[in-house]
Amino acid sequence: MGTAPQGGSVKTEKMPEGEKMRQCKQKAEQQHKEDEREGLIEFYSSYQELFQFFCSNTTIHGAIRLVCSKKNKMKTAFWSVLFFLTFGLLYWQFGILYREYFSYPVNLNLNLNSDRLTFPAVTLCTLNPYRYSAIRKKLDELDQITHQTLLDLYDYNMSLARSDWSTASTRKRTSRSLLHHVQRHPLRRQKRDNLVSFPENSPSVDKNDWKIGFILCSENNKDCFHQVYSSGVDAVREWYSFHYINILAQVPDAKALDESDFENFIYACRFNEATCDKANYTHFHHPLYGNCYTFNDNSSSLWTSSLPGINNGLSLVVRTEQNDFIPLLSTVTGARVMVHDQNEPAFMDDGGFNVRPGIETSISMRKEMTVRLGGSYSDCTEDGSDVPVQNLYSSRYTEQVCIRSCFQLNMVNRCSCAYYFYPLPAGAEYCDYTKHVAWGYCYYKLLAEFKADVLGCFHKCRKPCKMTEYQLSAGYSRWPSAVSEDWVFYMLSQQNKYNITSKRNGVAKVNIFFEEWNYKTNGESPAYTVVTLLSQLGNQWSLWFGSSVLSVMELAELILDFVAITFILSFRWFRSRQRQSPPAPPPKSHDNAAFQDEASGLSAPHRFTVEAVVTTLPSYNSLEPHGPSRDGEVGHE
Repeated sequence: MGTAPQGGSVKTEKMPEGEKMRQCKQKAEQQHKEDEREGLIEFYSSYQELFQFFCSNTTIHGAIRLVCSKKNKMKTAFWSVLFFLTFGLLYWQFGILYREYFSYPVNLNLNLNSDRLTFPAVTLCTLNPYRYSAIRKKLDELDQITHQTLLDLYDYNMSLARSDWSTASTRKRTSRSLLHHVQRHPLRRQKRDNLVSFPENSPSVDKNDWKIGFILCSENNKDCFHQVYSSGVDAVREWYSFHYINILAQVPDAKALDESDFENFIYACRFNEATCDKANYTHFHHPLYGNCYTFNDNSSSLWTSSLPGINNGLSLVVRTEQNDFIPLLSTVTGARVMVHDQNEPAFMDDGGFNVRPGIETSISMRKEMTVRLGGSYSDCTEDGSDVPVQNLYSSRYTEQVCIRSCFQLNMVNRCSCAYYFYPLPAGAEYCDYTKHVAWGYCYYKLLAEFKADVLGCFHKCRKPCKMTEYQLSAGYSRWPSAVSEDWVFYMLSQQNKYNITSKRNGVAKVNIFFEEWNYKTNGESPAYTVVTLLSQLGNQWSLWFGSSVLSVMELAELILDFVAITFILSFRWFRSRQRQSPPAPPPKSHDNAAFQDEASGLSAPHRFTVEAVVTTLPSYNSLEPHGPSRDGEVGHE
């Protein structure tokens, strides 16, 4: 009797097999449609699915071979090796292109321009160190000491044109003071074997058994060296120049040395067929080259050549006789000329050349400009503001200006005084052995370090990004000629009081002009720009894969998807590890494990995953009795 309700319930819940199969199929199709529905953000469930989708849909050539031939392992391996080898070669080429781009190569551009040109500045020096009245007495005394020195060393009696001194007492007092300092740096001629006691500051030249030089010692005389020369002429000239600089440095006012004698040096001056005047030149004094005059240095009214050629340039007739000549300081005669740009100092030692007496020197010029790329392309400077050397010259930045300023600043820092040939820094004074006893020792030591670049001046001073140079070529001819020299010298004597005994050695003529109006500009341009780099990268990509920029975006998408899948899988793995680890039992909990399981099940409901398993139901009709027996069984139940 207890089973009757159970049998009745089975009969009421019974459902045809076809209906149940149809409902299961509908649920499966609905679940499949929900799974295939595209969302806003969709990620792949595995790396294999991601890779198969990429290889099947990308526009990169050869990628489809990695999945279409997956049933043939040999082909798959071959195309995999070929694909990644191609990738390696591609990025090797990319590395070469990037390395060349970041080396910042440049192309040299040569431009030929034609225009009216501004005439450059021209500096002309007399090559005649002047016996200024402020130092004439001390120079005569130095000549007397040198005369005696040469007589003792070489038994040479030098004739001197000595000026009259005021009184004998003054001569005696001054000579004693100068002689004291000269004796501290004596000029000596010794055998080579006898020089071992002093270290030599110049290499030996085995031409004879004698060397000549002078000794330089520190202030306490503990360290000395011999400044030696293989040539006696060089040694005497350097020794005399050393003492001559000390005499110049003792003049308190530099204006006392400003004794311009333009009319007695420049006999004739014409530019572009017009006569020059005093407004066209500036004057300065050079310790070795004497009075110097710079033409066309006024930036307010610069000369401009109307036409190229010798008649449209600067023409000068100069005096080359050495009346006030200092024979121990300068051993040449004539004049020294230098062509340079405006607002640049005239470094006569570097870029000047000499003009011979009795010769007409014609100098043709060709202008040449150089424009360098700054920044990463070259180590040039625009205006010198980024160079760690103070500019001591009142001119724009040049490499030579920087190098000389660097040496002068090191001289002041090391020797506590400034070298007379270079500008004076603020707060410093020129070296003079009446105040700085051992400055000569310090100077020659510093000069040796400067030439060896120990001071770092050649490294600190960079080339300017913009430079203007003048390429010169000279021609020479006798002037005046033999048939015209009489009337030329007569006219000079009448107009310029020209009364030189040796006429041909007393004058010279200089012509400076533009050879043509064409001038060359050497410019630089980047060899690799960003456009060039992208073009080269695209060429390499098309060569190895035959694809475009969109293919590169597909590859970038693959990398992003790979990172996203890695993050999602790592997050799932971390959450599953947290769920698998059992929580710690609370304090004072029951020891009954069954009770703990029940309590934990009630407090924290689990998230179940229901899997639908579709099976074929058995046919219950075959189990039921047929005919009246079936009703009897039911009634019996």
